[in-house]
Amino acid sequence: MINVKNLTIEKAGEMIKKGELTSVEIVSACLKNIEEENKKLNIFLEVFSGSAYGGDDALEQAKNADAMIKSGKGTKLTGIPMAIKDNMLIMGKKTSSASKMLENYIATYDAFVIKKLKEAGAVLIGRTNMDEFAMGSSTENSAYGPVKNPIDPSRVPGGSSGGSAAAVASGMVLGALGSDTGGSIRQPASFCGLVGMKPTYGMISRSGLTAMASSLDQIGPFAKTSEDARIIFDCIVGKDNMDSTSVNFFDFKNNSNKKIIGIPRDFLKEGVDSEVLQNLENVIEKLKKAGYKIKDISLPYSRYSLAVYYIIMPAEVSTNLSRLDGVRYGLRKEEKNVFDSYKKSRSAGFGLETRRRIILGTYVLSHGYYDAYYNKAWIVRRAIMEEYENIFKEVDFVMTPTTPTVAFKFGEKKDPLAMYLCDIFTTPANIAGLPAISIPFGSSTSGLPFGIQFNGPIFSDESLFAIEKDLKNNK
Repeated sequence: MINVKNLTIEKAGEMIKKGELTSVEIVSACLKNIEEENKKLNIFLEVFSGSAYGGDDALEQAKNADAMIKSGKGTKLTGIPMAIKDNMLIMGKKTSSASKMLENYIATYDAFVIKKLKEAGAVLIGRTNMDEFAMGSSTENSAYGPVKNPIDPSRVPGGSSGGSAAAVASGMVLGALGSDTGGSIRQPASFCGLVGMKPTYGMISRSGLTAMASSLDQIGPFAKTSEDARIIFDCIVGKDNMDSTSVNFFDFKNNSNKKIIGIPRDFLKEGVDSEVLQNLENVIEKLKKAGYKIKDISLPYSRYSLAVYYIIMPAEVSTNLSRLDGVRYGLRKEEKNVFDSYKKSRSAGFGLETRRRIILGTYVLSHGYYDAYYNKAWIVRRAIMEEYENIFKEVDFVMTPTTPTVAFKFGEKKDPLAMYLCDIFTTPANIAGLPAISIPFGSSTSGLPFGIQFNGPIFSDESLFAIEKDLKNNK
């Protein structure tokens, strides 16, 4: 049987092209891994396998992919098994956002990124578990139970895209899509020892993505290597007329020879595990050997990014989820009058963390608090954007740990504020609309992976993929 856990998209593509492997063989191995491990790890909410799925069955997709390759129409993703986070629409399939509110919602069209994957001949194996409506940093908030980290099942895989990260790390697929609002791709990538990439805002269409916070959300790839992540990125990138915020990537040229990295040491002083800091120093030394110049920088406004994030994000959550009222969309609980039905439907349909953020968002948008909180948050957001714009005149990338700690144990972050602090290094990229990548490098004394994050200026996405190769060549 094929060892999918160690197989990359790049290598699989080469083997398929040479006739040494077929998509059917790879997908069969993935399905076997899912059958053996999914009950224990709770990664997939639904696997597209069996006669009930007809032409959408994973093995049928694989057969079609093999035929596509034989006809000479294959791409780098043709025949590659992919997992999809459960907040992206796949026509004819459920898209629940791991909630009871949308438990029985069936998508009526494909998200832009799903269309792109289907056109490329990728095999969509199933939809992965996540924090409900993408709200969380651990995937403990799913209405269908938590996902477990394949490296250590007593620990979280990160969130909110923990299911997609765990699917790749466990060898159930070769690549996956997640969404990132404040670090929800990069943080689980760090916890699961993967590459996770959040593109420049607008680089990948959000059409067909269940909205959490529209000015922050971005879809991006999970993979074992930066080259694999780039293959997925290149497939799903592009202008979409259904998303007015999307841009034409090919209008922008990137320089892959950038070599100056800024370290915001004043941003690393509090709450960061000593092993994480030591690993950062190890990476700095490796980068110096690879020819990079390291420069200490200051980002005084970025320390407020978490506070800004937890004002703007809940405000947009409150607005976006207002449509899920049991009348127009979502779960409906019948009562004597509309108000009672509305109240009971939303109470039953939303979990604790989702309700917390809706209430917080409604509060900061309410009369008397809008100017005191929301408007001020936007003023600071613009200051953070300008701060990065100016710092990127001095350096090419900004490097930090992806997370302050390694993957933590279930129940360890019971205090919501302690959980929110997990996003301290990842939120600035979303606030400023920057591309950012988490690259695995090193491990703790307990054997848990570390992630290193690199932020770049807007539209420098392609340049970020080159860094891992330099790190690997100088280990």
